[in-house]
Amino acid sequence: MGRRQLKKRIGRLLAAADFEKSLDAIGLMPPRQDVGPLFGYFCDLDETVKWHAVTAAGVLVADLARTDRESARVIIRRFIWNLNDESGGIGWGCPEAMGESLARSPAMAAEYWRILTSYIQPRGNYLEHVMLQRGAVWGVARLARSRPELLADCGGLLLPYLSADDTILRATATWAAAAMPVSELMRVLEELRADHASVRIYDGLRFNDERISDLARKALSAMSP
Repeated sequence: MGRRQLKKRIGRLLAAADFEKSLDAIGLMPPRQDVGPLFGYFCDLDETVKWHAVTAAGVLVADLARTDRESARVIIRRFIWNLNDESGGIGWGCPEAMGESLARSPAMAAEYWRILTSYIQPRGNYLEHVMLQRGAVWGVARLARSRPELLADCGGLLLPYLSADDTILRATATWAAAAMPVSELMRVLEELRADHASVRIYDGLRFNDERISDLARKALSAMSP
């Protein structure tokens, strides 16, 4: 199958209503062949296609990590490179795909979680663009909700994002806080109980409509003794 045909086929699978069956079909293709076309869908204007591409990339990386760990590392490094200023690109979707990959692969999580969290740290590899910040906080949240033991001491990193002007960024950080409970977040979370803005959050396989106030209550509940 030619590259153009492959990309079109993957696009149809990403847009399919029964995405779990699509994942099975994508999983039957050679991983190295799959990953390239997926990068092109990370910035698709259709949010369903974009997020399904993120999930598919995470599944492929996790599958590779079990059988060919070095090839899985190559893909993770490509995410990292695309987020580097020297790449000449912007890296749309790469923080999300990296977070999804680490959430699904214990081996990759152990190796790369510090780099992922560095993208939301002002003294780390901080991403200044709000759209990339959304992706990085979502990636950290996805990993924290899957492997909370790794990020147990990182909740403080969420503090500036909980007060962000951007509603999606604020909501995603609140969603993350439930899996990264530290006492220093409590004051802001209490204030967010009055924030009734509604957003859609992708949890790794499906979309959920959430209010920030409800997410804050869940986060506070996770901090209760």
